[in-house]
Amino acid sequence: MTTEDVVQYLRSHPDFLSEHSELLGVLTVPHPRHGHAISLTERQLQVLRSKIRQLEQKLAELIRFGEQNDEISEKVHRLATSLLVADGYDGKRRALFASMQDDFAVPHVALRIWDASAELEGEEFQPTGEDVRAFADRMSRPYCGAPTNIEALAWFGEMAPHIRSVALTPLRRGNRVVGLFVLGSEEPERFYSEMGTLYLERIGALVSAALLAEIL
Repeated sequence: MTTEDVVQYLRSHPDFLSEHSELLGVLTVPHPRHGHAISLTERQLQVLRSKIRQLEQKLAELIRFGEQNDEISEKVHRLATSLLVADGYDGKRRALFASMQDDFAVPHVALRIWDASAELEGEEFQPTGEDVRAFADRMSRPYCGAPTNIEALAWFGEMAPHIRSVALTPLRRGNRVVGLFVLGSEEPERFYSEMGTLYLERIGALVSAALLAEIL
């Protein structure tokens, strides 16, 4: 009988050690770290302890994510409330920028809206190029990552050369994209391609409903 025969037999008879439990105290395996021989029972306990530690770590991670989501949800709720009580477009714009900078700790915020009434003044109503509009039209979800759209990056003014990561969220009026809401940071990992965009999408919907209703 070869080693492989033994392996195949044990695989074919998974209850073998249960039926011959006296072998658990006789058979030994090397300790995974120290190298000395330990019984199969002790090794099994070590494996179970390792699995328990992994589950505890996973649970702690899930709890941490849950707490972070609760914090973000509360901030989005405060933003929604501030947009509801703000007076007119200018008041809602101020409430939006204050929320992003003070509550969400995003240092740089930019906004562009196109196809608005010609008499409206403000940097967010300045003409935008066809490239950035086409880019926004193609977005099915917010973009997060390194700044790749040069025109949108320029909206941060003199801080543009220092921006290392951005979040671009399309603003929609019905099914039509009519603007972009842009967040920027000097930290390369503040906004990254793998991050979730659910809350950015909700913020985009809030901004579209609150601000665009005042001007479009």
